[in-house]
Amino acid sequence: MSKKPENNITVDSAYAAVAPDDFAAMLEIDRYGNRSTAFDKIISATHDHFWDPLDSKYIDFTTPFDMENEYLLEPSMNMELRTAIGDKLDEKQKIKLVNMNVHWSLSSILHGEQGALALSASLCHILKDPGAQEYAANQTREEARHVTGFTNYIKARWGKPVPVGPALGNLLQDLVLSPLVWKKLIGMQMLVEGLAMGAFATFYKFGNDPLLTKLMQLTMTDEAFHHKFGKIWADRTIPNLAEPERIQIEDWAWEVFQVLLFNLGSPEQKKWMYAEVGLDWEWVQGAFVEAMTDVNIREDMRESTNIFRVLIKTLLKAGIITDRTSANYAAFIDMQELHEEGDRMVGDDIAEEGIRFLQGLNGSTNKFISLDSVTAAE
Repeated sequence: MSKKPENNITVDSAYAAVAPDDFAAMLEIDRYGNRSTAFDKIISATHDHFWDPLDSKYIDFTTPFDMENEYLLEPSMNMELRTAIGDKLDEKQKIKLVNMNVHWSLSSILHGEQGALALSASLCHILKDPGAQEYAANQTREEARHVTGFTNYIKARWGKPVPVGPALGNLLQDLVLSPLVWKKLIGMQMLVEGLAMGAFATFYKFGNDPLLTKLMQLTMTDEAFHHKFGKIWADRTIPNLAEPERIQIEDWAWEVFQVLLFNLGSPEQKKWMYAEVGLDWEWVQGAFVEAMTDVNIREDMRESTNIFRVLIKTLLKAGIITDRTSANYAAFIDMQELHEEGDRMVGDDIAEEGIRFLQGLNGSTNKFISLDSVTAAE
């Protein structure tokens, strides 16, 4: 008899799950024919956004860039240069600091992609519905090519990535090893993917390296679907939760949001970077504390690609932020403004443009309309 994980909070049969070690449940003969159609459109669209990071017709990692004299990312997007730190550096040092920060960010993205790969694979071990399981297997394949893509870009520009920071590393560890479908889907498909879509859109919009912007768009053609998979779960689950379950999910999401907001890029994690430009990390931390006021955070979150704005909007549109917790987030962002925005995410237009490019490159005859139509839950 299959064993259901404790507190899995499953209200829709498409997300029914078993314990990771309960393989016998996967061999139940009635399971094979009991398939949800909720994910069929996403699965069928896989070929429309296929790309190969090892094939130069999609992306050429030999494309050069002058790392010493050119900013990889517009300097206005660098937090350090908007504090007293910028006053301490000459132009060459500013370029070096910005480009090292990009190294840090892309390394974090690479580690996140590795986490997404492992988490998607782990879903295959616990999801009973064959459709949900096939989608998870599809996402595993796509996350694997992201790991290859970001590894190749980092190798081309710096040689190798930097270690994962504790805030992100601990979260990824928690999500990958959790047996709970709700925690995996909210944590990865909404929180981490929400951050990622904001980061990808930022690099695409403000990046100065054509190779970097191409990698971002290609990755977004996949990630937009992963993000929508989490939205389908939310649409089918959140409205049907008992109040204690909803409160548990809301409170967990708020806790994770705070950890990410205040720790994801903390100066203590980047001591090596500041040493390279002659700065003491503790002084840098003081400059950050002075500059990171609620007013400044709110101003930053007015930018549509801000990673935390995208994250809050993801949770809000999924129904995970309610009147009960809205005031927590309102300290940083205009919640009414987010309420009035449509459901489309900041990266959807970029992803759709990329999908049409890939369809042409791959010789697809399918008519792609929009992400909303492809991922609409049935």
